[in-house]
Amino acid sequence: VSDASGCSMIALLHTGAARFPQNFFSRLRQAVSLLFPAGVFKGFSSIVSRKLASHGFGASMAAMSSFPPQRYHYFLVLDFEATCDKPQIHPQEIIEFPILKLNGRTMEIESTFHMYVQPVVHPQLTPFCTELTGIIQGMVDGQPSLQQVLERVDEWMAKEGLLDPSVKSIFVTCGDWDLKVMLPGQCQYLGLPVADYFKQWINLKKAYSFAMGSWPKNGLLDMNKGLNLQHIGRPHSGIDDCKNIANIMKTLAHRGFIFKQTSKPF
Repeated sequence: VSDASGCSMIALLHTGAARFPQNFFSRLRQAVSLLFPAGVFKGFSSIVSRKLASHGFGASMAAMSSFPPQRYHYFLVLDFEATCDKPQIHPQEIIEFPILKLNGRTMEIESTFHMYVQPVVHPQLTPFCTELTGIIQGMVDGQPSLQQVLERVDEWMAKEGLLDPSVKSIFVTCGDWDLKVMLPGQCQYLGLPVADYFKQWINLKKAYSFAMGSWPKNGLLDMNKGLNLQHIGRPHSGIDDCKNIANIMKTLAHRGFIFKQTSKPF
């Protein structure tokens, strides 16, 4: 530590924090307490805490050292809800568009994108759809079209730094339906382009089966049960499903699982 501001130590922490042993900070605190009077150390400790927090350290330090590094800087957890009925209506249209930005080092949620979408081919939701998803007519009436929502997704991706070529991110879905069938199918129907970042993803069902050795026939419910996790929120709520996916991913990562792309290149 070169001076009371702690600047040299903060630079060191910022560049190499993930490599320090778990008891490093407690040993550092003991050593510094021998060098400085109590009042000075308290001020130094406060500065260090603020600096750490500003760089995204702090409570996440223990989590970072408890599981191996992932291949991606960020995981983008996505789960669509769409118009539906029995028998199924065609075409189906996305009515809920949620994304959670998951930090690949800490496996914590850093940002959320969540919008409802107005369907145009079948603007009136069926009773079956509302019962299944919990989405009522008033939640989609007057909402942006899919084209407008996709534009806002792109703006959010740019704001979050996810379009930077040096930042590695990938979408994560519970199954292949969202990005292999639903989004490209609706975009084709409406004559809209599909952004390249939607063309590769991780199917959580496949990842779970690789990690646990069994296929989750009932999706999130089986995965939560297999990992002894409580189900979050309401089944078939897009944003709640995303939270469950993120929780399952965090649990698997803490067990040492490294997530890899499962989709085939388009």
